[in-house]
Amino acid sequence: MEDLSASRRIVLLRHAKAEHGGDLADHLRPLSLVGRRQATGVGATLRTAGVIPELVLCSSSLRTRQTWDLVRSSLGTQPTVELSDTLYSAGVRALLDVVRAVPADVRTVLVVGHEPTVSEAAATLAGPGSDEPCVARVRVGMPTGSYSVLETDVDWALLEPDGARLLRLVTPA
Repeated sequence: MEDLSASRRIVLLRHAKAEHGGDLADHLRPLSLVGRRQATGVGATLRTAGVIPELVLCSSSLRTRQTWDLVRSSLGTQPTVELSDTLYSAGVRALLDVVRAVPADVRTVLVVGHEPTVSEAAATLAGPGSDEPCVARVRVGMPTGSYSVLETDVDWALLEPDGARLLRLVTPA
């Protein structure tokens, strides 16, 4: 039987709905009212599911930071947060490199990022034992305020494509 105490979880969260850019630089787009509700709901669903991150890796954009702030307020916890300019423009390879640098003692990490990278990363990591309908869904993209939960039995530094199980995808109501 598998030793679940050795497993690690990665939560890949697409930022909540943002305002249209207008004259603002993309990096400075704030959340919309819908996005604020979405982000608050994410925190509540994570808390109810017992998926509480010890470390949060958050893109440096305004909408991802605002998403995390609202998720955190619903979680009722204060994990370590690292803002990352890399995650703002990251592709899957760069996102995986950031995750591989997570300390081995961290059991649950939350990445707050952007499309298409968060869905592509979930699809790339999803290996044997993954929920196939969830894999099919992340392959076509994730709506704003959605997150996927993956589990792996390897140290973060050893995480490779197909090296995790995609357990679920949660989308806003």
